Amino acid sequence: MENRPQWGSRAGFILAAAGSAIGLGNIWRFPAVAYENGGGAFFLPYLFALLTAGIPLLIMEFTIGHKYRGSAPLSLARISRKYEWIGWWQLGISFVISVYYAAIIAWAMSYSIFSLKLSWGDDTEGFLFGEYLKLAETPGEFGSLVPGVLIPLIIVWVITLGVLFKGVKKGIEVANKIMLPALFVLFLIIVIRAITLDGAITGLNAFFKPNWDVIFDGKVWVAAYGQIFFSLSIGFAIMVTYSSYLPKKSDITNNAFITGFANSGFELLAGIGVFSILGFMALQQGVGVDEVVSGGVGLAFVVFPQIINQFPAFNEFFGFLFFGSLVLAGLTSLISIVETFVAGVQDKFNVSRTKSVLVGGGLAAIISIMFATKGGLYFLDVADYFINNFGVALAGLIEVIAIAWFARELKNLQQHANSVSDIKLGAWWRICLSVITPIILGYMMFDNLKTNIAENYGGFETWFVTAYGWAVAVGVILLGIIFSLIKWKKSNLDMNESEEVSE
Repeated sequence: MENRPQWGSRAGFILAAAGSAIGLGNIWRFPAVAYENGGGAFFLPYLFALLTAGIPLLIMEFTIGHKYRGSAPLSLARISRKYEWIGWWQLGISFVISVYYAAIIAWAMSYSIFSLKLSWGDDTEGFLFGEYLKLAETPGEFGSLVPGVLIPLIIVWVITLGVLFKGVKKGIEVANKIMLPALFVLFLIIVIRAITLDGAITGLNAFFKPNWDVIFDGKVWVAAYGQIFFSLSIGFAIMVTYSSYLPKKSDITNNAFITGFANSGFELLAGIGVFSILGFMALQQGVGVDEVVSGGVGLAFVVFPQIINQFPAFNEFFGFLFFGSLVLAGLTSLISIVETFVAGVQDKFNVSRTKSVLVGGGLAAIISIMFATKGGLYFLDVADYFINNFGVALAGLIEVIAIAWFARELKNLQQHANSVSDIKLGAWWRICLSVITPIILGYMMFDNLKTNIAENYGGFETWFVTAYGWAVAVGVILLGIIFSLIKWKKSNLDMNESEEVSE
């Protein structure tokens, strides 16, 4: 078997890992989560979650990929064939996320063009749902294709698959070396402008003012762990895949700390920018900041266009910068998500990278067309909720339990990481992964399950939630099991001498 491709430089790997972690959620999820969970007080549980779950999990996934030199299914199969299905399950999760994530990037691409003429007008909500998405009246109804979504969606897939065809060093690494610094510069310009707006101080006070009363509320701590977990790209095969391309003498622990703090640093920057702008909007409308706070799609495509309309000058320019930032943040993440199943197919079926990108990426691109129909937003909403809550979080929990409790692999991984890293791992790392993370993630899963059994998500009808939510979440598990039953070629599963990483 040919030697595994490698990153050209340490910076290339860190930029790619950070590019994967820094996605749309950093910009539109983190500020709202922090605000709703105690403002400045939220940073204490957030930092605790980063140090006891985020970075320890990153180190674990980096070490698995680096030690076992394979995609998630191959690396887990090399630990034990019993755990291979978890790797395929994670690949299935990545596949589902890629098909709708591409659609959101396509919207941002359209909006970056709309911003040049402020085409969304005064009724930004009506424009998004009516004129742009042409949203169907009934959830579950596909309706016709929407050209305004389909055309940018095709462009998103051409860019993503084009980068992946080029390979790890010449494709993914080069793309991240361009896109991530560009994203940082664009967003920094937005933040510098935002903090000089009238009302920015009011917004920042709302964001940073600590509400210590909630610090003992378990839900706040669960929210902190949830934010860290979802924003760091852990639990769905990306970091295992990316670290498998690291050279043999790579400092794993240091890389994990840099990636974790780079992601959190960008989240903080996003929070400052978003809340400065929300403070400005609150002042313009004569209401409190609490009345204009929102997250997710609504913040990006309804609230932000309203704010851009009210900017004192250069409205079109700042609109373009904001949506351009969303496109760049989305693309770096999408590239990493698709790479997981490209690598998995390549490892298992011994096919060329080109064929793997064509089959895996091509299939994802075709399926994503359903999100360019009039009913696309409904499908996206339900698929996103269920694959995150009962896919990413659950797969992360099962992965940690399998590695820490059943395979009893943590000591081996610790020895391996310590053999190549400056920062040595001790008992704290094993305690975090074998005790703290399973308890918190287990509670999150139990709470989610209880909530979703009691009432349907988003008030959707039961058949719709079952068909496009629960069925998707359970389907990727079944697919994981089916793929793990397919036999490997022995030469693929065995680590040959050129791949072995010396202890």
